[in-house]
Amino acid sequence: MQPIVHKFENVPDVGEALLALRALPGVLLLDSARQIETAQGQSLGRYSFLMADPFEWLVADQALEDPFEKMRVLLRQCQAQTIPDLPPMQGGAAGLLSYDLNCSFEAVPQAEFNTFPIPAIVMGAYDTVISWDHQTNEAWIVSQGFPEVDSAKRARRGQERIDFFLSLLSTPATSEQPTVSRAPESLELSSFQYAVAGPPGLTSNFSASRFKESVQKCVDYIYAGDVFQINLAQQLRIAANCHAMELYLRLKDVNPAPFSAFFDFEVSGFERTQIISSSPERLVAVNQGHVEARPIKGTRPRTGRPMVDIWAREKLNSSEKDIAENTMIVDLMRNDLSRVCTDDSVTVPQLCEMEEYASVMHLVSSVEGQLRPECDLTDLLSAIFPGGSITGAPKVRAMEIIAELEPDSRGAYCGSLGYLGFDGNADLNILIRTITAQRGWWQIPVGGGIVSQSDPKQEYDETWAKAAGLLRAVAVSNAEVESQL
Repeated sequence: MQPIVHKFENVPDVGEALLALRALPGVLLLDSARQIETAQGQSLGRYSFLMADPFEWLVADQALEDPFEKMRVLLRQCQAQTIPDLPPMQGGAAGLLSYDLNCSFEAVPQAEFNTFPIPAIVMGAYDTVISWDHQTNEAWIVSQGFPEVDSAKRARRGQERIDFFLSLLSTPATSEQPTVSRAPESLELSSFQYAVAGPPGLTSNFSASRFKESVQKCVDYIYAGDVFQINLAQQLRIAANCHAMELYLRLKDVNPAPFSAFFDFEVSGFERTQIISSSPERLVAVNQGHVEARPIKGTRPRTGRPMVDIWAREKLNSSEKDIAENTMIVDLMRNDLSRVCTDDSVTVPQLCEMEEYASVMHLVSSVEGQLRPECDLTDLLSAIFPGGSITGAPKVRAMEIIAELEPDSRGAYCGSLGYLGFDGNADLNILIRTITAQRGWWQIPVGGGIVSQSDPKQEYDETWAKAAGLLRAVAVSNAEVESQL
């Protein structure tokens, strides 16, 4: 049967709709907070999707033999055809794949500390989706009626779910805003924290000198022949001073990105957690079997001063180090996709092209292929996860070195948020420019790729350029708190 579809006469504001659903479990927003045109003329960031109250949770811990078993069963049981001319997410499994899911695919050691544990996979099965097309300024609710399988029961549930969400969206807005979820907890089993410049109370699990020493260790590993490239990150931390949803709305304003996201989940055995992201990077998208990955490597800050930014663009475009870094990851992604794509279908239509985002400019490539008929979305994820742009190459050895040098588990950072649709299509980001909120704390990891030409000071400075947009959102929250005292 066709899903039930409601088209809005008056398009709701994305942020106001998010606030209207805040009391529901499993609120998930996949938000094109910034629309851009890629170097190849592709429109990126056209759609936003808001979901809540999943009919089933798909949760898996680390190091399972088949972490996608439940997901595979669900997607086979709940199949639906794509409705043309509507936004592509029309129901499916959506949520988080943690970076630490890597332990399910490879014998990779874990970091010394895991202060804020989360599942390797936590996804909801969402039968109802509110979607926006920012290009046409239209919005819809699409309701599949799952988990009912009888046509009449599916249709009845589908309409009931639309009525339910419409009632929430039509409730008059109040001046009441979400409050801080909880006071910061004492963290006994935690890595040592170093005070760093930034909003008051900001710390890092690396001092400047230790991070630079770790960069040099990565360079030494490269010259020793262990790897070609390693992604290294420091993890910033600060006490939460507003609700995570409010922080997301601030981030949406000051650092919008085409793969922004907010996810609030609480599942058995784990603390309630929120993921707040303004990611510019796509891990992978699938449309009718056509696969696209968009690795990012090479970064310069944007200042808003035209002559300075022109000079930065020229330096990035001519940087042997950044071009080499990007090309290595493209080769890795071509290899990963070839494991599940048809012979000779893997191509690179975009290589090291400049794209500009709210606070930085990047070199971005595109790697595409055609999924083999016998392979499904979970086969694809098993072949490419985690994305090579946030590990290094070769991937397994790079992940081993990351576990050795970084004190803390990455958790959501460098994992992925996105959806696997009931129709076989998918779109998932890479969780960079991401804050994880848990136990009254905000974690803000930032990193970059290390190659043989890397300069430790420049690599350290690059992490702060990437943190700038996130810290602006934190600083706005700090300023508002102080103004109320």
